[in-house]
Amino acid sequence: MKNRFFTLCFLLLSVVVFAQQKPLVTSLDKTKQKIGGEFKLTLKTSVDTTAKVAFPNPKNIGALEVIESYKIDTVRNGGRYELIKKYGLTQFDSGKYVIPRVTVLINNKPYFSDSLSIEVANVQVDTLRQKMYDIKPIAAVPSSKSWIWKLFLALLLLAGIGAFVYWYLKIRQTKKIEEEIYKTPIEKATSLLNTLEKKQLWQKGEVKAYYSELTDIARTYIEEAIEIPAMESTTSELIEGLRTASMKKKMKLTPETIENLERVLKQADLVKFAKSKPLDFEITEDRKKIESSIVILDKAIPVVIEEDKEELLLNEMQRQEQLKLQLKKKRKSRIITATAVVLGIVVAVLTYLITTKGFAYVKDEILGNDSKELLEGEWVYSEYGNPAVVIETPQVLKRTDMSKLLPKENMALIKEMQSFRYGGLLDDFQVMVSTLKFKQEGELDLSKSVEGSINMLETTGAQNMLVKQEEFDTKQGVRGIRAYGTFSRLNALTNSSTRVYYEIVLFNQEGGLQQIVMMHEEGDTYAKKIFERILNSVELKKLGS
Repeated sequence: MKNRFFTLCFLLLSVVVFAQQKPLVTSLDKTKQKIGGEFKLTLKTSVDTTAKVAFPNPKNIGALEVIESYKIDTVRNGGRYELIKKYGLTQFDSGKYVIPRVTVLINNKPYFSDSLSIEVANVQVDTLRQKMYDIKPIAAVPSSKSWIWKLFLALLLLAGIGAFVYWYLKIRQTKKIEEEIYKTPIEKATSLLNTLEKKQLWQKGEVKAYYSELTDIARTYIEEAIEIPAMESTTSELIEGLRTASMKKKMKLTPETIENLERVLKQADLVKFAKSKPLDFEITEDRKKIESSIVILDKAIPVVIEEDKEELLLNEMQRQEQLKLQLKKKRKSRIITATAVVLGIVVAVLTYLITTKGFAYVKDEILGNDSKELLEGEWVYSEYGNPAVVIETPQVLKRTDMSKLLPKENMALIKEMQSFRYGGLLDDFQVMVSTLKFKQEGELDLSKSVEGSINMLETTGAQNMLVKQEEFDTKQGVRGIRAYGTFSRLNALTNSSTRVYYEIVLFNQEGGLQQIVMMHEEGDTYAKKIFERILNSVELKKLGS
């Protein structure tokens, strides 16, 4: 009877213990954090090997934002699996919040996590050390490549000057070529008729423009060759003047020639003023009549041949070739002259600036200097990581993941790591702040930490490193260690090597490591001033403060 009583009690106790084992265990790494800090919510469940578990992937859990959904860790425990799912949560408003229950499906059956309370604390600002400024109006963020716009505007201005010089020379040289190449009115009229046909005006529907140019060519020839005011005369006045001039100059013209010319001129008047539209074959015939009339008129003009002079007559093809060659030479001359003018202006301006301001001024102000723009721009005073590093930088440092660069055995010792950077990993100018908290507390050997930082630089391509080491104290009296020197870095694209100057500053506070790494191309005086200003601004906060 007594044995039965103990057996019954054991069974009841087993039932109670089994009932108290939750299928879903909820935990938080901390219940209080600063604004923007990370809360890690952990959900743990133990299931058999055949169970199907579905964890949610929400963007928000209650009023908190999910900044990272970590991979599920799986631990085999005998014939069961222990699944661990973590969520990184954050909130940017101070106050007290409740993390609501999260639903997890185990074999399609819902299970709920526990709701937990957290507190987001405000970041305290020391108004005695931090200067207060008035609110500034909205302004566009200045580009670190503003020199590109200066260069673009300068090139645009120079291109405009070059185009003006080219256009001016073209007008003057074209007139000069026409005067040189068209030695007689008949040559000029013939060339202009050929040019008119190449334009194909009437084929494009511009019949009025075609007839205007056609009759202008004929009138210009008559005015220059026969010396009558053809351009200002009406058609009737022109024909009458032509008849009178032919009699005075004893030109042998048939009535048919004058009638053909008169017919085309009247046709042109109808097209220009009465909107007449001749047929295609009529337009072709009118062009032939004008050309034929000009040739007949030219042959009918009496020629006085001087016995003491011998004139070289060239055919039309030779004249056209000569015109093309001269135009080509003049075009090349215009381009060379315009280019020489632009280059002359550039050289004169640069020479003046170098003489009066110096080469460094030209390099920094005209060509642009990124480091100078950073130094003279508006700096940012901010706090990074935990243990916090308060530092002033030319630009806001952006959060970056450095865990992939560290060996796995080193990452196993780290509890929490945060890194913030300006500039790329292989850039010649960069600033990085990183903070670490280790799983095992204890004093750190900063000299060995410096060696680790140096080794990391070598893994990114640093060669031939020169290292100097000394103690470093902040303005508040916190002592750390400073390593500095130079190294060579090979550019894979240009296959050239550049020399880089670096500084590494390390601090150790209550088991937490704070590190500042800065690099710039050797010889950059503005970057050196940036580093000095950054190091003078460094303040440290104790772990968890």
